[in-house]
Amino acid sequence: MKEKLKLHIQSRIDQYVNKSRQSGRALINEDTISRKQEMHRRRGAEIVKCVATGRILSMHKDEDEETAVYEVHVRYLIKLNGELYMEEEADHRYAVWYGDDIVQDVPLHEEGNNTEEVPHAPLVEDEWDRNVRFTYNRLEAVRYAEQWWNTFNPKYKKFDVDCTNYISQCLHEGGAPMVGYPKKSGAWWMRNKDWSYTWTVANALRWYLPVAKSGMKSREVARADLLMPGDVICYDFQGDGRFDHITIVVAKDPNNEPLVNAHTYNSRMRYWKYEDSTAYTPNIKYKFFHILDRN
Repeated sequence: MKEKLKLHIQSRIDQYVNKSRQSGRALINEDTISRKQEMHRRRGAEIVKCVATGRILSMHKDEDEETAVYEVHVRYLIKLNGELYMEEEADHRYAVWYGDDIVQDVPLHEEGNNTEEVPHAPLVEDEWDRNVRFTYNRLEAVRYAEQWWNTFNPKYKKFDVDCTNYISQCLHEGGAPMVGYPKKSGAWWMRNKDWSYTWTVANALRWYLPVAKSGMKSREVARADLLMPGDVICYDFQGDGRFDHITIVVAKDPNNEPLVNAHTYNSRMRYWKYEDSTAYTPNIKYKFFHILDRN
């Protein structure tokens, strides 16, 4: 099983840099490779090197069928305008082999599936909350995003769909104070093994960010290139008004476009448009929020 997984991973990373396939076999999920290549080509970038490591978490054999749950960590060396940077992603996947042929390879957690229904409640702020003052430390927010992009801080609760929880942690570690406890709606907090909707649900945080009057405040901007490291992007993959995902800007590429970190499908220094995502549709809508530095 280990050799089969190694061969499968190697075949995939070879394709990212346009090397020939082993044995001429078609690849499982080949469209995801071509989608990422095409996304980078459109922005004038190229994947010049790709390396990966994998680890089997569990496996099962039944006659001719073998299955495995595995963890894979992929690093892409991207060249853009003569400059190089490293994009990374880490994923837990489920694969099925019949004999020597792999017939299925899927992520355990899809991007853009944060669909929990939450009520829309008006902001009702306590007197203490209205008097909260702080300075947003972008460097600390980005430092935290980089430290925990592929793991979980035991100080906070972990969720299977963790994208918004991770972003909330980054903002809080950058100095944004929790407000509104113990209200579930119209507030932003995690405490005593409980949390507000805005802390963990992408759609709730998307609607909270532009209207918050205390603690963390933000301003919506029209374009991604106007964002700075420490700002956030919200994603409505279907374009239906419900936002499914959220990321934090950790750097800017040579074209002044954001590179972002995210959880659930853990990724680092990923190009912000997410055109290589399995959740991407042509109807995608984005919201760009600049976190105000002084509140």
